[in-house]
Order: sequence, then structure tokens, then C-alpha cells
Amino acid sequence: MPVQYASIIEEHQAVRNNVGIFDISHMGQLIAQGTGAREWLNFILTNNIDKLDVGAGQYTFLLNECGGIIDDLIVYRIDGQKFLLVVNASRTDEDFAWLDRHLKEGRSPERPSGGLETAAPCKLENRSADFGGVAIQGPRLAELFHALFGKDVEIPPRNHIIDLPFNWTNEMTETDVSVARTGYTGEDGIEVFFRVTDGAKFWNAVLEKGKPVGIKPCGLGARDTLRLEMCYPLNGSDLTPERNPIEAGLGFFVDLSKPNFIGRDVLLRVKESGSREKLVPFRMKQKGPPPRPHYPVFQNGERIGEVTSGTVSPSLNWGVGMAYVSAAHAKIGTQIDIEIRGQKFPATIEKKPLYKKS
Repeated sequence: MPVQYASIIEEHQAVRNNVGIFDISHMGQLIAQGTGAREWLNFILTNNIDKLDVGAGQYTFLLNECGGIIDDLIVYRIDGQKFLLVVNASRTDEDFAWLDRHLKEGRSPERPSGGLETAAPCKLENRSADFGGVAIQGPRLAELFHALFGKDVEIPPRNHIIDLPFNWTNEMTETDVSVARTGYTGEDGIEVFFRVTDGAKFWNAVLEKGKPVGIKPCGLGARDTLRLEMCYPLNGSDLTPERNPIEAGLGFFVDLSKPNFIGRDVLLRVKESGSREKLVPFRMKQKGPPPRPHYPVFQNGERIGEVTSGTVSPSLNWGVGMAYVSAAHAKIGTQIDIEIRGQKFPATIEKKPLYKKS
């Protein structure tokens, strides 16, 4: 995915007002299947796989033993004993190696330390090289969806995935694609997964069918401004192996009632004792250079944290960002300063999300 196709602002506004398409073929796609897949994934991931019916998905985390975030991902139950894990591109190989190692060690809920007496509880496959995807996002999604798949075809419910036949323009053939009602922009949207050989044809078909609704191809720049307005975290910036979901404000996606999963004991202690730092959204109070990652955060001259993500919001026309700050200074409404190139600029810690539709 390029940074931009034309203008980041134009692409951003297309998603907020009409519809945009993102190439997400760089995202990793892993398959876990077998009679033990559900139970094993429930031990590996933080959210509760048992709550997933066939066709449903959930946001979750892959943690290390210290409770740090290796990756955040979406897992879909695409069959009774088959799961699709959509992971971040930069983490795909690391995620697969981590999962594969735990499989080979025989780690399971009954055998948390591993052991060679039990066979691998499921089969793990990395299909990333053979499958691609696009994200179609925006308030005019429904119009485009029906133009693509038929006026009588229902859009899947939020956080659900279905397989649909897709007829190629000017061809007598059709193929199945997987359509998930998910996204990373704060707008209504779907993510469509298909064989990589069909990628260019599907991309072009969406752009053609999307002309009446003002579709624009969108790049990484717009993806970043859109997700930051909604306070969605970015792996590698806001989420790292040194940070845990509790301090990132994402404890909702951690089911501590599960008796055992990797990192649970650490997160339980953090939950009980409280986080030393918290990830908070902020908004600049005056015009100036945009906040950027690693800029220091101050209050009354005392350094209290560091920016992890920052930009100028096209929707708000203000600098916005997220930062880890000491828990004592993380209250909504707290006045802070962001040091930018040696000069301090005032900002306010805000409530999520930063952007709300009027």
C-alpha cells in the first residue's frame, strides 16, 4: 500500500463522506484448524474464542509471557474447527513462528509448559502469499456492496464473515470471496479476502462499480489519519512487546475469567495493582507543527510521558495524537505540553474517540 495515491486529505475525506478502498494484501492471513484448534487458540489469545459462533470474529491479542503485545489481530471462526487469523503485515512471520513453536512444544491448557507426550492440537498454515485483501470503508458502503454482490444480498453483521460468489465484469466466471464487516477507520466497512491471482481484477471491479458513489483508492497516510481520529492503536507504535493491553486501555479484549492463557498472570497483577502508565488521546490547543512519535510529554515542567502516534486531523483541522503518560496524569481534561523541536505546545487529554460524526 502506498502512502497516498493522490492527496491524503482527499482520500481521508472520501472515506468520511463517501467510500474509499485500501489494498490490505500485505496483511498476514493464518489458518488454524483441527479438533483442538478452538481450545488451543483460547490458550494462545487473550479474548474468549468460546464466544465465537461460526461466521463471527473478534479483536484479540497475541502476548508474550510477560504480557507484552506481540500482535493485535482479528480471529474469525470460518468453520466449526477452522479459524482465520488476520495479523499485521510486519508481524506475520514472527506471529507464525511464535504459534508454530508453541504447537511443536505441545503447549496446551492442560500442559502450559509444553511436553512431547501430546500431539500438536491443530494444524497451522500461513496462507499470506496466496491470498490478498481490500478494505472498503465509508458511509456509502451499502450502495457499493449491493452494486458488487447484488441488491438482494445482505451485508454481513458487524464483526461477522461470510463467503459470497463474485461475478467478474465481462466474464462468464465467478469465484468465492470472503467478506467481513470490519475495518480500521471508524466508518461502516467491509474487508474482502480473495486469492492473490484475483487481486487486480477485484480492485479494478470495485473502482469501476464505485464511481457513482465517489470512490477513491486510499493509502497508508489516510489510513493513519482515519484511525488516529478514532484512537485505534497501531502495532509497532502504540502497541509493542513492552506494552500490555491493560495500560493500552484495551482490557475489554482480554478475558481474565479464562483460567489460563499466555500472559494471564502478569495481566491479572497489572489489573489488581494498576498500570504505571496509560495510553491516552490528546488534542493540541493551538495551531503549530504536528505531534510525532517520541516527542516528550510534560505537565508543569515535569516529563510525564512520550507521544506514540501523532498527526494533523483532516476532519478536526487540529493536531491530535496518542501518548503513554504516567497514570497519575492520565485523567480526561488534563492540560499537558508536547515538546516539538525544543518548544512546548499546549494540549489536552481527551475522551475517545477524538472524532465524532455530527
